[in-house]
Amino acid sequence: MAIASPTLLSLNSQLSSASSMHRSPHSARTISRRQSCHLVRARNNKINSLSVIEAKTTTDDVSEEDIVIVGAGIAGLATAVSLQRLGVRSLVLEQAESLRTGGTSLTLFKNGWRVLDAIGVGNDLRSQFLEIQGMVVKSEDGRELRSFRFKDEDESQEVRAVERKILLETLAIKLPSAAVRFSSGLARMERRENGKMLLELVDGTRLLAKIVIGCDGIRSPVAKWMGFSEPKYVGHCAFRGLGFYANGQPFEPLVNYVYGRGLRAGYVPVSPTKVYWFICFNSPSPGPKTIDPSVLKKQAKELVKNWPSELLNLIDLTPDETISKTPLVDRWLWPVISPPPSTGTTVLVGDAWHPMTPNLGQGACCALEDAVILSRKLVNAINSGPPSVEDAMKSYGTERWPRVFPLTVRANLVGSLLQWENPVVCSVRNNVVIPKLVRLGPILEHTNFECEPSLKTNF
Repeated sequence: MAIASPTLLSLNSQLSSASSMHRSPHSARTISRRQSCHLVRARNNKINSLSVIEAKTTTDDVSEEDIVIVGAGIAGLATAVSLQRLGVRSLVLEQAESLRTGGTSLTLFKNGWRVLDAIGVGNDLRSQFLEIQGMVVKSEDGRELRSFRFKDEDESQEVRAVERKILLETLAIKLPSAAVRFSSGLARMERRENGKMLLELVDGTRLLAKIVIGCDGIRSPVAKWMGFSEPKYVGHCAFRGLGFYANGQPFEPLVNYVYGRGLRAGYVPVSPTKVYWFICFNSPSPGPKTIDPSVLKKQAKELVKNWPSELLNLIDLTPDETISKTPLVDRWLWPVISPPPSTGTTVLVGDAWHPMTPNLGQGACCALEDAVILSRKLVNAINSGPPSVEDAMKSYGTERWPRVFPLTVRANLVGSLLQWENPVVCSVRNNVVIPKLVRLGPILEHTNFECEPSLKTNF
């Protein structure tokens, strides 16, 4: 089975008395092993190659790895890139056949951009996406309720809507072709007596990992194994899409919000030709899963049929492959009650640990923050053996919990408030709260995050 390239580090022998992993092919010490080859496929517009990778197996046909990252989404790839910049290689397992580049876009605030700069991909992305100058809030009849300029409140603020596809591809291109293994869904996990984790994949492949990092999203099998509950549906669903204007989109670089009763929408320019949009609506249950784009478009347009025409036109100009409908979920990490984000040498990052609703635009930003903080703590501890590694993971959880738990709660409450249906309450919101009481500065405080560049150090 495929393994990552040799790392500059190996964990203390306390983690493994059987062998040292990622040995140099020229090492004087050798081990008995059976060679096998696997094809690892990396497909996107920058990566399009088949690599033959030599793999190492133990006598019981179990391949060994230092660090295994489960999931090649934003959290998983960012963690792998961050580790690599610090001199540590990892193997990323992805259940899909290639990068999951579906979906629309996500809004990144300055904390997200600071992380992307720290791991060396910020400038690769800036040139492709428009910087958003501010936001406009309107009522469903098109009346402007309030407008803000981001830099009037915070000169250092940076906001861009980034296509998920391009973000993933940009992260993936920073990794060796052997670093991501596709068609590798996780079927089972088991902790061995020596502290290592045995990972059994859907295809029957078995890996023995010294460190496992779960970056496998809101329905994370790793989180389930660690005792976390399923994320909870919050009572709203969202349509999303990415409109395409072949001759250039007509909008100013602003986030546009439209608030109705139990219904809200928004749209924001992504690039000179693309505009992201969403419609969030109340629903007692998620309802049946629908993937037919013609049905989704019809349902979305029906919700806002009497709203400003630019929103309806935007839906019409949305390619079928970008439109979706999803239930919004989150998980509140109650102190004492909720499990910690790590157990032994297994740890969670991003949505696998703290799924949150998108109302603050912080889901991806927090996942990026997790990635760099965990990577640095692991690299500082990794040579000292299992107690140090486990302590580093606990330190990561202690540092991150006060950050992500309040944001999860705040995002939930903001969404609930904006989804009000009572006409009197909505009238007060539109005529008093938004025009006279809302201040942008406090809303943006959570985007403050310091992040130094991730640079390779000597060990």
